[in-house]
Amino acid sequence: MLRFDPFSDMDAWARGMLTGSTAGTARTPKFMPLDLYKIDDHYMLVADLPGADPGSIDVSVDNGVLTLSAQRSAPSDEGVEWLASERFSGTYRRQLTLGDLIDSAGISARYDNGVLTVTIPVAEKAKPRRIEVESINHQQAIETSTAT
Repeated sequence: MLRFDPFSDMDAWARGMLTGSTAGTARTPKFMPLDLYKIDDHYMLVADLPGADPGSIDVSVDNGVLTLSAQRSAPSDEGVEWLASERFSGTYRRQLTLGDLIDSAGISARYDNGVLTVTIPVAEKAKPRRIEVESINHQQAIETSTAT
């Protein structure tokens, strides 16, 4: 199970204040939009990262927290007179708390056409399973008890 951590934005803000790094300025998005859904025995996380530098994309798991980050370089300002500047640049970052029933070692990711897709498998212990029911031959048990 995946859970949203409402305090992660506050942590990122506080970390930025202490370290001087900023995320979520006027030219930098605060987060990346994503979809999350479950198919059979795995979750699919699909995040939009348009124009992100492919080498900057990082997906990591640490202490039950999945962190997605990427960098989008700003165009050079040299010799440019901006008339409009609405496209985000800078660092994208998103964190999700993973539940105990996730196989974090099996997480995989791919980046294609500005979309990051992360496959998050459900742990074997969390998958539904069928339990075999043993039956005792009732007739044999009755015969044994009547023979005495």
